[in-house]
Amino acid sequence: MAATHYVARDKVHFTWDVRHEPAVGIESGDVVIVRTRDVSDGQITPASSTATLSTLDWKRVYPLAGPIVVRGARPGDTLAIEILDIHTEGWGWSAILPGLGLLADDFKEPYLRVFDLSDGDAAHFREDIAIPIEPFFGTMGVCPAGAVERPVMPPGTFGGNMDTRQLTRGATLYLPVQVEGALFSCGDAHAAQGDGEVCVTGIEAPMYAALRLTLQHGPKIPAPQFLMPGPLAPWVNDGGWYGTTGVGGDVYRAAQDALRAMIAHLSTAYGLSGEDAYVLASLCVDLKISEIVDAGQYIVSALLPLAVFRNGAQGAI
Repeated sequence: MAATHYVARDKVHFTWDVRHEPAVGIESGDVVIVRTRDVSDGQITPASSTATLSTLDWKRVYPLAGPIVVRGARPGDTLAIEILDIHTEGWGWSAILPGLGLLADDFKEPYLRVFDLSDGDAAHFREDIAIPIEPFFGTMGVCPAGAVERPVMPPGTFGGNMDTRQLTRGATLYLPVQVEGALFSCGDAHAAQGDGEVCVTGIEAPMYAALRLTLQHGPKIPAPQFLMPGPLAPWVNDGGWYGTTGVGGDVYRAAQDALRAMIAHLSTAYGLSGEDAYVLASLCVDLKISEIVDAGQYIVSALLPLAVFRNGAQGAI
């Protein structure tokens, strides 16, 4: 019979490192309960203001719960992580952090928004704008082979800071094991995020989760893969979409152009400041590659789900 294990909240680390002391050891198929800190490690609180951002100790950013040793795991195996349950602890925050984000050159001043998530259903950005809460871990990974004080960012074939918003309750993530015992860790939880996390934050939040970790000894996978049991973001089916595009020979720049156009649309159509439009886009706008087969001229779309607007307004061009 599978056992249930608990990772103490103080069992955290801030780098990928094969030398980290394990938080717990488990058997394949066991369930692990974690309560993770927010990505600032508690430096940002519900009472924080924008001024708090200038005092952050960046060595404390990205606390990860773990590592969790899965006994019998060997390089070449696959670790399946089933998200059995995940929910917030009542609040979260989003921010513009100077020097980071898709439009770092456009937004050079810090900006902070704190959200009450206590109703469990939505984060209220404004009285008429409600972002559905869809919690997930922005960072889930096994320890990379040979890692010594490796930063949490960027991600890799081992997983890590993937910020894949589809990894919500009911999903299963598959990771290629690279070290003995797998050494799985998770953190950087988000209550909501659009595909792209364009301003570099989702709604960052402390989180509770129940995960089942199971080893698979079949064919080796080259990089993370995942399974979802249902449709993508089913809540957006309640409304339409508004899209902006970026066109050009560089996908990154096309994404920037699509986002700039979306920010302009949000400002004009809904009366948002540039900062609020940028943050809102990070929380609910999805960046998509609409076309990549025309060599040298690509299209990236930014898709805004109109379901977030409670009055049904579609905005004006």
